[in-house]
Amino acid sequence: MDTATIIEHLDAEISRLQQAKAVLTSTDVRKGPGRPKASKTASKLVSIQPAKRVMSAEGKSRIALAQKARWAKVRKAAKRSANTEPAPPVKAVKTATAVKAAKATPLRKESKKTLAVKS
Repeated sequence: MDTATIIEHLDAEISRLQQAKAVLTSTDVRKGPGRPKASKTASKLVSIQPAKRVMSAEGKSRIALAQKARWAKVRKAAKRSANTEPAPPVKAVKTATAVKAAKATPLRKESKKTLAVKS
């Protein structure tokens, strides 16, 4: 026997063993395209939810007191600003870009003909 026939016999034996294994395990040995289906054990692990976190009554009261202090601070600042006089209005100041734009556009000089027509 030469090596080519020995290799053919080994390949045939391997394929028969793979088929026998597939029958015994009831799964397909060949892998196809796509994502494999999830096993039952993996889906059980995912379904476990973490324990719900609960806040104590003491913690809730501390948060409530802190929020009330924030509200009091805001009300106090609003009352203080209402008692003071409003600032005088500020004049509108031309920005540097507006000044540059005004300088960049030359004024049209009217010709003598247009002045004669207008008057």
